Amino acid sequence: MPLRGIKVLDFGRYIAGPYCAALLADYGADVIRIEAPDGNDDRYTVPVAGDGSGAMFLQMNRNKRCLTLKPGSPEGREIVRRLVAAADVVVANLPHDALVRLGLDYDSLAAINPRVILATASAFGREGPLAERVGFDAVGQAMSGTVHLTGTPDQPYRAQVNYVDFGTALHCAFGVMLALRERETTGKGQCVSGSLFGTALAMSNALTIDHALNGIERQPIGNRSYSSAPTDLFRTRDGWIVTQIVGAPIFRRWAELVERPELIDDPRYASDILRGDNGAELSAIMQAWCNPRTSEQAIDELAAARVPAAPVVRPSEALAHPQVAAMGLIDATAYPGTPRAAPVIRAPISLSASAKTAPKRAPQVGEHSDAILREIGYDDAAIAALRAQRII
Repeated sequence: MPLRGIKVLDFGRYIAGPYCAALLADYGADVIRIEAPDGNDDRYTVPVAGDGSGAMFLQMNRNKRCLTLKPGSPEGREIVRRLVAAADVVVANLPHDALVRLGLDYDSLAAINPRVILATASAFGREGPLAERVGFDAVGQAMSGTVHLTGTPDQPYRAQVNYVDFGTALHCAFGVMLALRERETTGKGQCVSGSLFGTALAMSNALTIDHALNGIERQPIGNRSYSSAPTDLFRTRDGWIVTQIVGAPIFRRWAELVERPELIDDPRYASDILRGDNGAELSAIMQAWCNPRTSEQAIDELAAARVPAAPVVRPSEALAHPQVAAMGLIDATAYPGTPRAAPVIRAPISLSASAKTAPKRAPQVGEHSDAILREIGYDDAAIAALRAQRII
C-alpha cells in the first residue's frame, strides 16, 4: 500500500478535514482521529447507529483509530506533543486562531517536528477581509456564483451534496501528497492550505471566465445548460431522465433518433454554444419525444443511439444498480448498533499495482485511546489518571 508507514493525526471536523484523512487511510496511512471525550458534534450528524454515530461519520472515518482528548489542557498538550513528534501529517480544518490556541498551527508543530506536514482548510483562507469568518459548504457555493445560476430567476438553489467540502478535501489530499514528495528531497514538512471559497471558485471558473471575457451575465435557466443542448431533465410516463448532448456527432445522432434530421444543418444549432443559446426549443422537442415513453424505454433508445442519458433515481435506488456492484464501489461495513452493514464507498479510484487497505469500520468514541497512548509511552496507571480527570 502506497502510504503504509505514514502516520496522520486527524483533528478535522465534518467533511473537508476528515475526508482528506480518510483518503489517506484508504491507501494505508495510520490515521488517528482525535475527538472530545464525549465525541465531536460531527459524529452525531444524521444518526444511524445505537450510539448516535451518524451516516456522514461512518463514511468520513473508515479505517481510522480514535483517541479522545482535551487538547487544550496541559496534559492534553503533552499528549499532542508526543503524537506530533512521531507524525508525518496533521489534518486540522479549524480557523487559524483555533489552531494557534491549541498549538496546532504550523510554526508550533514544526518546532516539535520539522518533518511534519500540516493540512488545513478554512472558509476564506488566511488573508483578506473575510479571513476571520467561518463558513460551511453552502457559503462557498453561494459566493462562487453557482447558487445564483441554479434554479429559477425567482428561486435560487444550493446543491444538496456538499461538493465544495469534498472538493476541498480532495485538493488538500493532493497537497499532502505533493508535500510528502517534496519532503523526500528537502527533509522538511510544510503547511498545505485549502479553502472552501477557493475550491468553489475553482469549480465554477469556466463560468467566471465566460463573464470576464465575453461580458455575459448568465441568468438561471433551470436544468438546461448554457453551452450545450438538449442538456436538461425530462419527464417520462413514469419518472424523469437526464440527457447531456455535447458535440456535433452526439447532436447529430440525437436529431436522427427524435426524427428531426433537419436540425443538424439548422444554423441556430450549428455549435454547442448556439445550441445552448437556443436550448429551450431543443428541450421542447426532447420533451415531446419523452412524453409517450417510460424512463426505461427512453434510456434504452438513447443508449442504442449512443446518446448520453440516465434515469433520475432516488437515493434509495442509487446503490442497487448492477453497475455499482460491477465496479466494486461498496465496502459493506458493520458498525455496532446499526441494523445492517453500512454501504460505505471509499476512494472511488483503483491503482493497477496498489490495492487499498482492507476496509475497517469507523471507530467508536475513544475506542483506541489506551492503545495509542501506550504507543507514545503512557503506562496503565497514567492512562487511568488521565481518564479520571476527563482528559481522555
